[in-house]
Amino acid sequence: MLEVFRQVVANLRANKLRSFLTMFGILWGVISVVILSATGEGFRRGNDKVLMELGRNIAIVWGARTGMQAGGERAGRPIYLTVDDVRALQTQSDMIAVVSAEIQKGAVIVKSAYNNAAIAVDGIEPQYQRIRTIEVDRGRNFSDVDEAEARRVAILGWDSDAQLFARRESIGEFIRLDGIPYTVIGRIRKKDQDSDYNGRDNNKVFIPFAAMAKDFPRDQAPLGVLSQIIVAPTDDVVAQLPAILDSRTGRIEDIDWPLAREVRRIIAQEHGFDPADRDAVRVWDTSLETIMFDRMIQAMKDFFTIVGLVTLSLGGLGVMNIMLVAVRERTREIGIRKALGATTGDIQRQFFLEGFILTVISGLAGFLVALGLCALANLAPRPNRFDGMILTWQAGLGAVAALVIVGAITSTYPARRAAQLPPVEALRFES
Repeated sequence: MLEVFRQVVANLRANKLRSFLTMFGILWGVISVVILSATGEGFRRGNDKVLMELGRNIAIVWGARTGMQAGGERAGRPIYLTVDDVRALQTQSDMIAVVSAEIQKGAVIVKSAYNNAAIAVDGIEPQYQRIRTIEVDRGRNFSDVDEAEARRVAILGWDSDAQLFARRESIGEFIRLDGIPYTVIGRIRKKDQDSDYNGRDNNKVFIPFAAMAKDFPRDQAPLGVLSQIIVAPTDDVVAQLPAILDSRTGRIEDIDWPLAREVRRIIAQEHGFDPADRDAVRVWDTSLETIMFDRMIQAMKDFFTIVGLVTLSLGGLGVMNIMLVAVRERTREIGIRKALGATTGDIQRQFFLEGFILTVISGLAGFLVALGLCALANLAPRPNRFDGMILTWQAGLGAVAALVIVGAITSTYPARRAAQLPPVEALRFES
């Protein structure tokens, strides 16, 4: 092996330009595989983070107006969601993992000791914080005791905190919501949220649902009416969606999804409308968007991988071509070695190892360059839905495996050509 390695180095030094161009093909191929794979993974993780800012695999339920007659009631009857609907969804469905009531009031006058502003206020239950990723970077989240006792405590969105306190410490401070005093117990981390159903979380004030229902009931609606209900389906329900999506025969928006049917079935029992009436209750199921985005990102990753492997294969063809040229140039050397007793296996092994070592050295160099480029790219500002150049161990292992396979394939044919040269014809060859 040491002698073969020395011969490889000697041949590279004897043909510097040709060797550089040969190695560059493999080097660039490995760089392409690594860079494109890392880019695809960065988009996948970035997309997951953005989806999680709203809440991955959740559904938002609104009351609307009936579109069908039922139980002697006319069509067009308004459906007002209540806490009883929330409790019914909790107890009557095995498709729902978590459910939470929510009341919102827009443009509440919020005053601190330093500033005041008109800010949207949301009343939420403790479990809402988990499914909607209401995560604090200062203070604490709402507890069950806060809800049970209807405590007047508040959690501020990132921008609301900055507006009211100008980056001063807000935890423990008092704010007044339309004149009612509340104590700040937490601040939400800054969220890169690009979708919402009632405004960005950064721009809100959150208070316990029980306190909200007491102090700020919904305007222009009967007492006890909710703004919306947030539902998180079980993992089994989410797992069934890809198969349903693949088997669809019409438009996606025309499909009556299982979770929406289940929500309507239970709420229809409470309000006396037809469960088939899709107009009575509106459901936005973000699980569908999650699946569509995941498939789009996976298709992009697959495309990037194919492009990288094609580039690497073209580099391998360059190695094969150069090795065939080397076989022709060294035909007389092969004849002399065979005349001195070298076997066909010896010749084949030598040329195979020369090509394989050339490929591996080039590939390892490309791998190191690609890692360096990924590290440099990650120092730059990144757009939304992109989490940087991330090379997973699976992708790295795949790149190494592809390199080894390409090296083995491209080195085998030239080695066989060299080994099959008849000694007499090889000795007669004039370069």
